[in-house]
Order: sequence, then structure tokens, then C-alpha cells
Amino acid sequence: MERVDKVVNQAVADIGEYIRTQRNNAQISLRQLAKQAGVSNPYLSQIERGLRKPSAEILAQIAKGLRISAETLYLQAGLLERRGGGPVVDAIHADPDLTERQKQALLAVYESFLQEKE
Repeated sequence: MERVDKVVNQAVADIGEYIRTQRNNAQISLRQLAKQAGVSNPYLSQIERGLRKPSAEILAQIAKGLRISAETLYLQAGLLERRGGGPVVDAIHADPDLTERQKQALLAVYESFLQEKE
């Protein structure tokens, strides 16, 4: 049981670190992100420091504040399994500006390029 707790604690710390990195890269203050995500400053700070495990709903709100896909945070938090296919496939799936139909079309084209290469 202790091993499971360590894994969970590490996952919580990892998602917090990832959120902090994304926030710093976007040059957004903790206060600004908390406001945009609709959470309190202390709560967001606790998430970033790995002291709190955010729910899927909170992750979605944080993703919106960071202007990244919720799926990206869900993957980082271990709520979703990674799909096979590598970074191109992941980028297509994560792009919030593409419709599901556009994503499927791009994936089909990409797959055809890969098959040509073989």
C-alpha cells in the first residue's frame, strides 16, 4: 500500500510541476491563472506544490486558463492513457482549434504518409 501512495503522491507532484511550468511559459502569474480558472490562489498554489490532487473539473478549468487542451492535463495527471502514434498524433488530438472531423482527416493523411515511407 505504501508503494501505491508513493506513486499517487509523485503523480500529484508531477501534475503540479507541469502546471507551474506551463504557467511560467505563458508568463501568467499565479493570481492571474487562479482568477481565470475560477479557483483560489492558495488552492492553485497547493496544486502546483503537489499538496492537493485536482479533480478532472479543476484540471479542465486550469487548462482553459492556460489555453491548452484539457486532454493534455488529463494525460499528465494520468487520467487518460496515451495513444500510440507519437508526438504528431498527440499534437493533432490536443489541438483545440480543430474539429473532430478535421482531426480524423489529418490523422488519415499522416497515416498515409507513414505507409508510403515503408
